[in-house]
Amino acid sequence: MFAEYEQKRGGNPHKKREPKEGDIVKGKIVSIGRETAFLDIGAKSDGMIELSELRGEDGQVTVAVGDELEARITEIDGKAGSIILRKAFGRGRGGEGAKEIEQAFEHQIPIEGQVSGVNKGGIEVQIAGMRAFCPMSQIDLRPMASEDVAALVGKKMMFRVTRYEDGPRPNVVVSRRALLEAENAERAIITRQTLAIGAVMRGRVVALKDFGAFVDLGGIEGLIHNSELGYDRVAHPRDVLTVGQELEVAVVRMEPDPKTGRERISLSLRALMADPWKEAAGKLREGMAVEGKVLRHEAFGAFVELAPGVEGLVHLSELDKGSSRVRHPKDALQIGQNVNVTILGVDLDRHRISLGMAEEAQEAAPAAEGGAPGTKRFGTFADLLKEKK
Repeated sequence: MFAEYEQKRGGNPHKKREPKEGDIVKGKIVSIGRETAFLDIGAKSDGMIELSELRGEDGQVTVAVGDELEARITEIDGKAGSIILRKAFGRGRGGEGAKEIEQAFEHQIPIEGQVSGVNKGGIEVQIAGMRAFCPMSQIDLRPMASEDVAALVGKKMMFRVTRYEDGPRPNVVVSRRALLEAENAERAIITRQTLAIGAVMRGRVVALKDFGAFVDLGGIEGLIHNSELGYDRVAHPRDVLTVGQELEVAVVRMEPDPKTGRERISLSLRALMADPWKEAAGKLREGMAVEGKVLRHEAFGAFVELAPGVEGLVHLSELDKGSSRVRHPKDALQIGQNVNVTILGVDLDRHRISLGMAEEAQEAAPAAEGGAPGTKRFGTFADLLKEKK
């Protein structure tokens, strides 16, 4: 009943995917012309194969209308809808495997292979019953870790034959990277239509470096610099992202690379987040005593986190007020230590807050806190925000 319903509405409940270049298909010969035979391969268009492919040693055509034939798709003309075929050879039967690989090399069509081993320079691949070699640099778009390469053994993937040298033991070199680059080029055409400064796009993390994360937007890659991963300081992208993770990013800059001339695309996660400094505006005041956590040391002072994404600086001069000489912030404060500080100055436009150790600024705090002179009152900045709501 479902099939009948689909037929009435013009659909097909058993619809197959349209064939692609490199596919081996079976079809029935529907007509034979002077130079070409046409095969019904179950696609929107019939396949075309030159009669020279179907002649015997005596020059006579060896097939007739109604015969079934196995062939490989070598080209698809998108505008004309033409599907060009070449006779397929049986896999692994004597020299026929070599003929199949030679055909794939001649017409530069993808061919399937199974990874059979790993050596120092790359991977071994079995294609049509023959051994081929894929250099390490041609396995993927980016260098792969040794454990990831080893995990490929036993997997079937598509390759492009980049070298074929005939002989008793043919020399066959293949590349997977060439196919991936071709796929990216096609995807990039579509991505380019929506790529613009300010656009929010979905992408996938493809690599993590010390300075940032590379994201594939669809055939085009962009970089999220560490400073754009969020309002919190990030030491390394792996602290917040993983390879393969999908996420939304904002395009913040597009410019040519001064060294290579290639387009450099800068992305941001931070631009899509709520700015904690806006939350802080009007709620941080000079003299306010709050609790924070020491984030890091610099030669000139220590940075203290007051709230996620909001930090202030305790200058070295504020630490060097006691009897003992403080030559470096680490002599007075430890990373991760909770400390009571007093806000000495706020510059919201520049996202800067000056802090002093609370014990040293005790007298300035009461008026801002609303307490009596000499009263000691501390809380985290998050607590203070709650109180203000």
